[in-house]
Amino acid sequence: MSFNVKILGCGSALPTLNRNATSQVVSHNGQIYLVDCAEATQVVMRRNSVRIGGLNHIFISHLHGDHFFGLFGLLSTLDLMGRKGDLYLHCPARLQQMLESKYSPVLVNELGYTIHYEPLSPDGLSLTLETKHLMVYSFPLNHRIPCWGFVFREKPAQYNIIKECIPRYNISIAEIVAIKNGSDLRLEDGTVIPNSQLTIPPPKPKSYAFVSDTTKLDSVVEIVKDVDVLYHEATYDNSYANRAIETFHCTAGQAAEVARDAGVEKLVIGHYSGRYDSVELLERQAREIFPNTFAAEDGMEFEV
Repeated sequence: MSFNVKILGCGSALPTLNRNATSQVVSHNGQIYLVDCAEATQVVMRRNSVRIGGLNHIFISHLHGDHFFGLFGLLSTLDLMGRKGDLYLHCPARLQQMLESKYSPVLVNELGYTIHYEPLSPDGLSLTLETKHLMVYSFPLNHRIPCWGFVFREKPAQYNIIKECIPRYNISIAEIVAIKNGSDLRLEDGTVIPNSQLTIPPPKPKSYAFVSDTTKLDSVVEIVKDVDVLYHEATYDNSYANRAIETFHCTAGQAAEVARDAGVEKLVIGHYSGRYDSVELLERQAREIFPNTFAAEDGMEFEV
């Protein structure tokens, strides 16, 4: 089952010639999910061959412009493309008010499709989306305004039955279903065949966490514990620790400490201040604490 992330923008509030502001696409099992939608996101999606029409769920971390100003144009474009299917916005509750008041006369009332708002909960880790194969949770962060991160977790897959066992034990369809769900097999003579002798374990479920603008939080360490890939904002290098506190952001070193303490497999840092033409320093500082760190670049794609 495919599970990957494409970085559309890894900059912060001030876009640069080499870096768009925050947005990325999470793809899972053929479905795409947009996380944040900075200015020009739809242009970058086209440049990266992302199927805009296949987008059904958008996650907005908070209402600073570098994370959602591209949403208005994207909503309009979807309408111009003839979209009819419903669209789900997982977002701060205030976004609905903004769209339905300020933009309603010229945008929302004229759309040919329906927007469903899924307000993000301020009360810890909360399920915001569940599909057949995936669960997406939101969790509050600590920024100048209400802000959230997201965790994408695969559901555990069923065990795969060993095909040769079906004729050997004359297993019925009902028994196959039960075995895939973890049951043992009881034969007519009372013999019990353990599930472990009938099945092949499925791959370990994968997980991806997106940590948007925030100060370093112990609560985040617990929430993202053991994820396969963690994307964590690293706005400043370590020499700007005081500036990070003032602006409610993190340094590269702090992002790496979260990754280390949470025991994640891989860290990807991003949301760089516009002061950095090169982010080699930030990557190096993070790797000193958590070696398996990679600096995000626009257009970068990685497997979870």
